[in-house]
Amino acid sequence: MSEKFKILAKLKETKIHTEFEFLSSRSGGAGGQHVNKVNTKIELRFDIKKSNFLSIEQKEILLDKLSGKLTNEGVLQIVSQKERSQLQNKKKCIVKFYNLIAINLIIPKKRLKKKVSKKYKLKRLENKKYLSSKKILRKKIDEAFD
Repeated sequence: MSEKFKILAKLKETKIHTEFEFLSSRSGGAGGQHVNKVNTKIELRFDIKKSNFLSIEQKEILLDKLSGKLTNEGVLQIVSQKERSQLQNKKKCIVKFYNLIAINLIIPKKRLKKKVSKKYKLKRLENKKYLSSKKILRKKIDEAFD
């Protein structure tokens, strides 16, 4: 997980937050009389294709991995409406954004194939012989030597 934190630190240094676009609207769901008057739902919009802070490779990776969360124009939308204040929902959107980007920018390490040692192969074959001999001994004498 340390790689995720490195990516997060780099993202925050780049001042990528200057490219965020916030929209507010009324939250859905249950609530009292106050809920119908206040716009507490926050939507963070980030255009990956037009970003100046992401490299071309990073843009390609994000467009590929986040294709299900993007609009047709390549805009990432993150919504938060759980809290009762706009500011708290805005903070939640920003945290969600950074986590989402950091997780998707991690490049998985390639698995190195290991060669099975001769000692292990011999041990496995000896074990197979031992088990088969045990099974032979369970049979009746007539069946065992047919």
